[in-house]
Amino acid sequence: MDDKTKTRILGVIERAPQWLRNDLAAKDPAARARAEESLAAMLVDAIRESQTAAD
Repeated sequence: MDDKTKTRILGVIERAPQWLRNDLAAKDPAARARAEESLAAMLVDAIRESQTAAD
């Protein structure tokens, strides 16, 4: 993974909304699962953008 991709991923994590952060720490498995899926989608998008920019 190159530095540009790492920077994009870090940016996604830094900008994660508070509801996402709260739900990642939630005891409710359904809330946690939704937050994990949302974060995964955000990361996939950032990685795709990074790869597209590199092409």
